[in-house]
Amino acid sequence: MTPAPENTDVVIAGAGLAGLVTAHELLARGRRVTVLDKDRAERCGGLAREAFGGILLAGTPEQRRARIRDNPGLALRDWESYAEFGPDDHWPRAWAECYCETSVEAIHRYLHGLGVRFLPVVNWPERGWDRPGNSVPRWHVVWGLGGEIVTRLRQALAEHPRADRLDLRFGHDVTGLDTENGRVVGLHGVREDDGTDFRLRAEHVVIAAGGICGGDLSRVRAHWHRPWGTPPAKLLNGGHIHGDGRLHEAAAGAGARLTHLDRHWHYAAGVHHPRRLRPDDGLSLVPPRSALWLDARGRRVGPPPLVANTDTRHLVETVLGLPGQYSWLVMNRRIARRELAVSGYDFMDAFRNKRRIKLLRQALFGNDELLARLLAECPEDLVAADTPAALARAMDGRNLYGLRVDAEGMLADIRAYDDEIGRGPRFFNDPQLRRIAQARAYRGDRLRTCRFQAILDPRAGPLIAVRAFILSRKSLGGIQTDLDCRVLAESGAPVPGLYAVGEAAGFGGGGINGKRSLEGTFLGGCILTGRRLGQHLGGGIAT
Repeated sequence: MTPAPENTDVVIAGAGLAGLVTAHELLARGRRVTVLDKDRAERCGGLAREAFGGILLAGTPEQRRARIRDNPGLALRDWESYAEFGPDDHWPRAWAECYCETSVEAIHRYLHGLGVRFLPVVNWPERGWDRPGNSVPRWHVVWGLGGEIVTRLRQALAEHPRADRLDLRFGHDVTGLDTENGRVVGLHGVREDDGTDFRLRAEHVVIAAGGICGGDLSRVRAHWHRPWGTPPAKLLNGGHIHGDGRLHEAAAGAGARLTHLDRHWHYAAGVHHPRRLRPDDGLSLVPPRSALWLDARGRRVGPPPLVANTDTRHLVETVLGLPGQYSWLVMNRRIARRELAVSGYDFMDAFRNKRRIKLLRQALFGNDELLARLLAECPEDLVAADTPAALARAMDGRNLYGLRVDAEGMLADIRAYDDEIGRGPRFFNDPQLRRIAQARAYRGDRLRTCRFQAILDPRAGPLIAVRAFILSRKSLGGIQTDLDCRVLAESGAPVPGLYAVGEAAGFGGGGINGKRSLEGTFLGGCILTGRRLGQHLGGGIAT
């Protein structure tokens, strides 16, 4: 029996960051809002609550205090360089321009008003490899990581003077949209606890259910970027567990245009998660600049060599062309304790719990606690040994598809690198060493980048190798929207009653990042789209 629909002003499918921001904006404008999410209440916030918490911002107080001269025009130039927008990317380009022009007001000041604070040192990832990336540092890390944003936002919702107008329901699996005479008028689904159906009717229906990278990897493989060839046999899953793309299909059924579904944001240094919630659940490492990137046979990738923090898409494309489509990162303890990090809320204790003294100690002396934990909890992908020969044997024990490590070749590559370090900076010709020198010129990177550390230095052991897989993380494409977050049809006209925010909308316009992200645009895109939709549906400035 079909249940009688409940009524509300706005119904939002998804209680991730974009959905929560949208609800917060609408409450401020007096609208009645119902938010539905399949997950449990304690996991409210989606992937944002597990994120490192870096946000791209241009022209902030933190940048000015560090004497970083940035502005929206420079940010947009870098963005367009990285995005490589095509002639049909009108709305992604418009969203990129909006992001760069309004990031301080729409994102930084909004978060500051919630009580969120940023670390004083602005970070500098995605500097670019064969094309310009971030010209200056823009990656602002939240003190408390992504979970802090979700905590502050939930607190603001709970304490809002109009909190009685918000109905936040968990364990509600939205399975489809309801339409009448060409207009989306509601949605329906199933309650997780008892399997009963539900149906809600609303003036406005918002899809905030994330992307297609997460629920399982079948959609990622089905929409694989064809120029990259076939997807890896071993592909790790770093997306949200409920990001299944079903509401993309529902939106398409209601007339929406889906764009760039083959554009995904993968990382090249994924390892198996020690606490797996699904097959091939992955953990994204922040790879050290000073580690040597080797193929499955133990030979250095290149020329040119792979170097972390340059161009993530380039790293992924290169690894996809290697034997077995995975790689090894070889380093020593000194490099690992200073440079190795995890893009995960649960593994960065000092950041997560705002322990300033501990963070300072780790910055000065290295993070032995994290390294010990990774070696203990991820033995499938991390190995340590006292000698290159022993390391090669350990790597061989974890190699796939019959691939074998060339121990002599690996040792020769490592020695060649170490020998160049021994000749001194005046004679550096290795692109990796030049990149390290460039990174160390910026104080934000100097503390967490070793000073030209030789791999075989006997004082820096033991040797450590990380087996690194491609890890699927975000959908760069999605449901196409205009600057008011109205879902657009193939004709370019809005689909009446239907809106999309966050990753579901490709973080804006169905693909705001184009081919690659400058990093920090995902959390920022969720906030920006949520705020713009709230303002559009709420009638402008909040009262």
